[in-house]
Amino acid sequence: MKTINKKIIAAITLATVLISGSCKKDFLKPKDLSDFTPDLTLTSVPAMQAALNYLNKNLRAEFFGDSAPMLTESIFSDVAVEGTTDKTTPAQDLNVRITPTANLNSDDYNKIGWYWKQWYQGVRYANTIISRIDNVKYTSDAQRNDILGRAYFHRAYCYYRLVHEFGDVPCPFKEESAPNVAYVTVKREVILTQMKTDLEFAQKWVTDGGNKGDVTKGAVSHLLTKVDLSLGKFDDAITAANSVINGGPYRLMTARFGSTGADVTKNVIWDLHRPDNKAIASNTEALYLVIDRDNLEGNTANGSQLMRNTTPFYSQANTILTPGKNKAGIIDAVTADIPLTLYYGRGIGRYRGTPYSTKYIWTDNTDLRHAPGNWMNMTDLVYNNPALKTSDPDWYGKHLEQWTAANVATRFLNGPRDTIRCWFGWPHYKVFISSTNIATDKFWSPPRGTDTDWYVFRLAETYLLRAEAYIWKGDLNSAMADINVVRARAQAAPLTDASKINIGTVLDERARELYWEEPRKTELTRIAYIFALTGKPSYTGKSYNVTNFSESNFFFDRIIEKNDFYNKGVVTNSGNTFTISPYHVLWPIPNSDIQLNINGHINQNKGYAGSASNVPALDKIP
Repeated sequence: MKTINKKIIAAITLATVLISGSCKKDFLKPKDLSDFTPDLTLTSVPAMQAALNYLNKNLRAEFFGDSAPMLTESIFSDVAVEGTTDKTTPAQDLNVRITPTANLNSDDYNKIGWYWKQWYQGVRYANTIISRIDNVKYTSDAQRNDILGRAYFHRAYCYYRLVHEFGDVPCPFKEESAPNVAYVTVKREVILTQMKTDLEFAQKWVTDGGNKGDVTKGAVSHLLTKVDLSLGKFDDAITAANSVINGGPYRLMTARFGSTGADVTKNVIWDLHRPDNKAIASNTEALYLVIDRDNLEGNTANGSQLMRNTTPFYSQANTILTPGKNKAGIIDAVTADIPLTLYYGRGIGRYRGTPYSTKYIWTDNTDLRHAPGNWMNMTDLVYNNPALKTSDPDWYGKHLEQWTAANVATRFLNGPRDTIRCWFGWPHYKVFISSTNIATDKFWSPPRGTDTDWYVFRLAETYLLRAEAYIWKGDLNSAMADINVVRARAQAAPLTDASKINIGTVLDERARELYWEEPRKTELTRIAYIFALTGKPSYTGKSYNVTNFSESNFFFDRIIEKNDFYNKGVVTNSGNTFTISPYHVLWPIPNSDIQLNINGHINQNKGYAGSASNVPALDKIP
C-alpha cells in the first residue's frame, strides 16, 4: 500500500474534498452571507434566509450550463442517449466508460462525480443550518420551525437523489467542525426513513406564499410523496399527494395566461413553459422553482443552454443535403433570409432523444405537447442555404425530406450524414429560451439559450406520483383518473381501459410531460427498488428481489425494452457502441473519495472494481 501523508489528509475532511472543491485557508475567511461562514453569519433570521437561498442555488446548477448535469441523468434511461459523435469520451459505451476511476465530472465525459459532490455539498449546508437553528432569536416558534423545515427539505432532497443515484451511502447528519476521514456506508432505507420523519415535521411548519424560488409546503409534500413511495408506504404517499392536490393553493394551469396568453397562435402548454411565465403569481402549478437571472448573485451556470444541448446539429456543414443534387441544404447564420438557428437554436445534439421518447409514445394527434409549433420534427425545417437559389433552386425554402426505403435509391445519393446527432425531433416549447436583447446577451452568440427560471416540482408530476401509488396498491381506476387529469390539460384523448394501466403507463406519461424536469435515472432506479422490495411483478410479468439487485432489475430491463440505442448495438461515427448493464442501476462511488476515507469504509457498488471489499452497511445513522 502506498504511503499516505496523514497530515495532509487530516487537514481536510471527506466532506470538504467532496463539497468545497478547495482546501485553501482563505476558503474559511468571511466574505459575505452567500459564502456561508456560519460562525459569523448564522446569527440572525436574515442570515438563515441567505443560507437557505444558497441551498436553492445548489439545486439550480443541475439544469443549467453547457452539458448540464441533467444530461447525465437522462442518458442513463429510456428517454435519451449522449448524441455526440465526434469524440470517444462521452458516456455512450457505459460498460467501458463508467468506472470508479474514470473521469466522472467533465462536459466531454459525464457528470456522475458532479452529483456526488453537489448533493453532499447541499447536505453540508443544510446540516449547518440545522445544527445552528437555535443560535438565532426568532419572533415565534413558527418562524424557527419554518426555517428548520426548509433546511430539512433540502437535506432530504439531496439524500433522496444520492440514494437513487448511488444506493447505500455515507450519511453525515450534523455539522462537522473537525476533519473526518472515518465515514461509513448507511443503508438506503435507513436514510429514507429519517428523511420521512424530517419531511413530516417540515410539512407541518413550512408555509406557502413566500418568494418565488423558496421552498413551499407543496414542495415538501411532493418530496414526501416520493420518499413514501421509495419506502413502499403507498397509503402515506397518497396522503402526502392529496395534501398538495386537494389542500393547497395549487392548481393545474388549464387556461391561457402570462405574457403569451393573448397569442392566438399558441396554447396553454406554450404559456406554461415560457421563461417569464414560470414564476409569476398567476401560475398556480409551480410547487418549487429555481430562479435564474443574469444579475443574480452567485449565478455561475452560464444560463440555460438547452437550445445548444438538446436540439439536433442540423447546421453542421454538409450534413443535411438536398435530394438529387446533394447540395449543402442548411447554413448556420442568424442573418440568413430563413434564420433557422435564430428560430430554433444552434443545437449540437448532446441530448439525443430515443425513438421511444420522440416517436413511439406520441400516438395521439390531439396532444398539444406533440402538436405542430410545440414539437419540432426535422421535416418541419426547410433548406435555407442561399446558395441553393442557383445551385438547386427547386429545393430552396422547401421542407427537409427524410430518407425512406422508397426514395433512397431514386432520389438520394446521400441523406443526413449523422442521423444520431443531426436528425431527431424535440419539444420546442420546452427548450426554446430566446433572449430579449440579442445584441447584448452574452449567452446568445450563437443562439443556445439564456437565463430562465426552471421547474423542479410541478403539480402535474404530483398527479402522476399519486397515480403510481394507486397502481402499486392495485387501484387502477384511480390511477387512470389521475393520469387523465394531466392528459386532459394537453388535450390528449383520455385513457379508458383501467385494466391496461401499469407502471409503464405512468412512465410513458412522465416522458411526455416532464422533459428535462424529472431526473429520469433517479426515478427509474426508485421504481426498480420498489419492484425489488415488494416482489411485485412488472408489466412484463418478471419479478425482482434485493438480493441480486445489481444483476437483475427493472431499471435495466426497462431501458433495454425501450431504448433502441442500447438494445440494437448502435455505433457512433467515432466508433463507440452504446452499451449499458444491470449494475448501472447505481453509479460508481468515485474511487478517489473512497481512498481518502482512511479511517472508515465506504462501500463500492456491485459491478464496479472495489466492491469485493464491501462490508455490511449500517442499519442506523451514526
